Amino acid sequence: MKQFSLAYLTVPGINPVDQIAVAKDAGFDFVSLRTIPMGLPGEPPVYLERDPDLARAIREKLRETGMKLLDIELVRIREDLPSDYRGAFEQGAKLGATQVLSSVWTQDHTFAVDRLGAICDQANQFGLTINLEFPVVSGLTTLADTMKIQDKVNAPNLKILMDMIYVYWGKVTPEDIRALEPERFGLIHLCDCPKEINTEFMQVVREGRAYCGEGAVDLAGLLKALPDSPCSIELPNTQRIAELGAAGHAARCLETAKAYCLQHGL
Repeated sequence: MKQFSLAYLTVPGINPVDQIAVAKDAGFDFVSLRTIPMGLPGEPPVYLERDPDLARAIREKLRETGMKLLDIELVRIREDLPSDYRGAFEQGAKLGATQVLSSVWTQDHTFAVDRLGAICDQANQFGLTINLEFPVVSGLTTLADTMKIQDKVNAPNLKILMDMIYVYWGKVTPEDIRALEPERFGLIHLCDCPKEINTEFMQVVREGRAYCGEGAVDLAGLLKALPDSPCSIELPNTQRIAELGAAGHAARCLETAKAYCLQHGL
């Protein structure tokens, strides 16, 4: 049976302690926390390396609930952003994380390779794996370009994160995935893409992803082609949160994902 984690963007604006409680109540196996903030409106400023009280509160909530921390996010690769994340990596590893999410936000891929190489070295000091995704609006927008960066960095702890909405928009097929080495791939971000899109891509990404099985993505084919990694459900949907509340939406995300996987023998 697949294992599932609750990603931050599914319940955006939530503080980590509350997110752990929501994940536990909904029945998730893991939680995925944003402890490297992006500075977006409404985003809690969670910097555990500067806030020992919050780090202790998170550790206690994980212990109390029996939840496990899967990954922390988000290391963005860009010239004007920090180059040293060892403080965040150390705190994440102390809380049990094994994975870190990353994305590239520069068109200078030579810079990206150098910066990612350094960050992989930093992460390796704490036993962490970097998972690199290719958002449609970032500096890496295709699987092919992401693989080129992965090959040039040549770090054993650099994997490719397969977010189903970007995989779908990038026209990546199960056959494409099966033709590649399984070792290339890391975590999976699970969601569906609405069958009809009447707005900008970024609005769908941030506010309108669909529950599993209710959209246009061949999730079963893609998941069967990928290694059996944990699926972090990243499924922001402002309308569903308004209808169900953050906790109700998170629970519905997991219910539909489990039902879909059971239906398709995953």
